[in-house]
Amino acid sequence: MNLTTESRLEKLLKRGEFVVTAEIGPPQHASAHEIVHHARLLKGYVDATNITDCQTAVVRLSSFAAAVHILREGLEPIMQMTCRDRNRIAMQSDLLGAYSLGIRNLLCLTGDHQSFGNHPTAKNVHDLDSIQLINMVKRMRDDRVFACGEPIKEHEPRFFIGAAANPFADPFEFRVVRLEKKINAGAQFIQTQCIFDLERFSRFMEMVVERGLHERAYILAGLTPIKSIGAARYMQKNVPGMIVPEELVQRLRKAKDDGKNVADEGVDICVEFINKVRKIKGVAGVHIMAIAWEEIVPTIVQKAGLYPRPKAD
Repeated sequence: MNLTTESRLEKLLKRGEFVVTAEIGPPQHASAHEIVHHARLLKGYVDATNITDCQTAVVRLSSFAAAVHILREGLEPIMQMTCRDRNRIAMQSDLLGAYSLGIRNLLCLTGDHQSFGNHPTAKNVHDLDSIQLINMVKRMRDDRVFACGEPIKEHEPRFFIGAAANPFADPFEFRVVRLEKKINAGAQFIQTQCIFDLERFSRFMEMVVERGLHERAYILAGLTPIKSIGAARYMQKNVPGMIVPEELVQRLRKAKDDGKNVADEGVDICVEFINKVRKIKGVAGVHIMAIAWEEIVPTIVQKAGLYPRPKAD
C-alpha cells in the first residue's frame, strides 16, 4: 500500500471542484449490512461520506470498523474521531491502524456529552479537545512525532484533516475566531452545522472571507433535508446551536395543507439551499446530512445538478 496517497476528497478540492459529502450513521449492532447497503446507494453520488463516531453519545458500531466496510465498497470514508471516549494513546493507536487500512480523511470532533446518550453515567475522557486533536494529527503527519514528542521513524499517517464549525451558536462573532483556531491548529477542510438560516450563514462566510480563511481551508456547507414538520419543530426547539426559521416550518405546513408530500417539500428546500450556497464566496462544497434518510441523498444530488461526480484522477 502507498502510505502517501492523497484522498479523493483532497484531490478534488485542490483541483477546485465543488465537492459533495454525505453521512452514514453506524448501527447499534455488530452487522455491517446497513452500512454496506447505504454505501452502495451513495457510491457515485458523493465524493466521500462521514462515518459518525457514536453520535449523540449512543453506543454504535465503531467509526473505524464502519469506515473499513465503506472503503471495501469503493466509497471513500471520512472517519470521525471524538475526544469524549479516548485518551491520546488510544487516539494515536487508532489513527495508525486506520491509516494502515487505507483511511485517508479524518474529522476531529469534541463529541456529544454522554448525558445525551444511552450511558449518561459513563465517564468522559476529554484528554484533548478538538483543537488539540487536530494539532496532534497535524504533528504526526508533518513533524512525524507522537504527542509525547517521540519521533515516528517511518510511515507517518498523512491524513486529510477536517473539523466542524457551527455558524449559528452564540456569541456569533466568536464563531469565526474559533474556526480560525482550528485552521491554525491544522484543519484543512471544514464541515458546518446544518444551515437553515441562510442570511446568518452568509454573514458568517463574509467574516470568513474577510479573514482569508477560505483560502486556508475548504469550507463545506452543511445541509439537511427535513422529512417532517415534527422533525423541523424538534430541531427548532431542542437542538442547541441550530436555527430553524419559523417561515421554513410554515412552508412545510403549507405544503401539507396543499396536499403535497412534506418530505418532497423538504427535499426541494434542500436543493434550493444547495443552489444558493454554491453562489456564496468561499464555499467549496456541500455536506448533506440526511439523518436516518441516506437513501434520499442521490435524489438531492441529481436535482441539484451535481451528478455525475467528477473523477479524482
